[in-house]
Amino acid sequence: QRDDMAGTDERNQTNVQEFILKGFPGTWSFQMFLIVVFAVMYILTIVGNVSIIALVWTHQRLHTPMYFFLCNLSFLEIWYTTACVPKAIGIMLGTSQTVSFTACLLQLFFLLSMGSTECFLLATMAYDRYLAICHPLRYSTLMNSTFSAQLAFLSWLCGFVAISVLAALISTLSFCGPTVINHFLCDIDSWIVLSCTNTRLVEVATFIVSIIVVVVSCAITVVSYIYIISTILRIPSAQGRKKAFSTCSAHLTVVSIWYGSTIFLYVKPTAQNSLDLNKTINVFNTIVTPLLNPFIYTLRNKEVKEALGKTVRRM
Repeated sequence: QRDDMAGTDERNQTNVQEFILKGFPGTWSFQMFLIVVFAVMYILTIVGNVSIIALVWTHQRLHTPMYFFLCNLSFLEIWYTTACVPKAIGIMLGTSQTVSFTACLLQLFFLLSMGSTECFLLATMAYDRYLAICHPLRYSTLMNSTFSAQLAFLSWLCGFVAISVLAALISTLSFCGPTVINHFLCDIDSWIVLSCTNTRLVEVATFIVSIIVVVVSCAITVVSYIYIISTILRIPSAQGRKKAFSTCSAHLTVVSIWYGSTIFLYVKPTAQNSLDLNKTINVFNTIVTPLLNPFIYTLRNKEVKEALGKTVRRM
């Protein structure tokens, strides 16, 4: 059907300059409930991730590559959730349901770029834990401050460059109407569904970029943890195994949550999944996960808990 639409006369097409975000259907009381939930989760996300950055910045003991990468992840989560939650609240309030073509494309670009960067950062953090556990005597030499800064910079650079190519292709799509997006944010599946031009190239490019970003970074993470777990199991003492595993358990939890939802959303050949289901998974990906990350690292990391306890006692 989309291919038939692509063959229609260009003179019959109108250049859509604005979209309407549908948000979440429901009664007024349900909308108010969602607004409160989103607002509370957003505030907790900002406070939690800023606290992680502040703890690492103010405690000399945490000035290590592992916590440097954690600061990068927390900084990313702040902007990742900011790119969608305030707008989503405005949609539910009924004050900003419309979004321009340019603003929608920018939101899509930043969300996908920061999501890609998170994949690379998580892979980098897994590699860092691999070096720390599998090569402890050479760790300080292999993962020095310069190399860790280079890895973090490459994670950000690759995340944004990979999506820039995809965003350029998406910007060429034409829309003839309808202009209603069944979502609380601008996502790539909604654009593909609404476009009246042939979207095959965009769908193939999305699939290829997803494979490169998500699958490759996930493979690096999985391989790193295979070596990590096999090394931990060879440690003779139970106390030693527990101590080694505690240094990577929080990261492993975050990785499992993140990749589970991300692979479902993006690693697929077409955009045929239910948009309502995608909307639900996106809530988890863009709102719940950024909220959980600082709490997971705080509750499951002994050094962070000790630094937090010292800060609380000092206050």
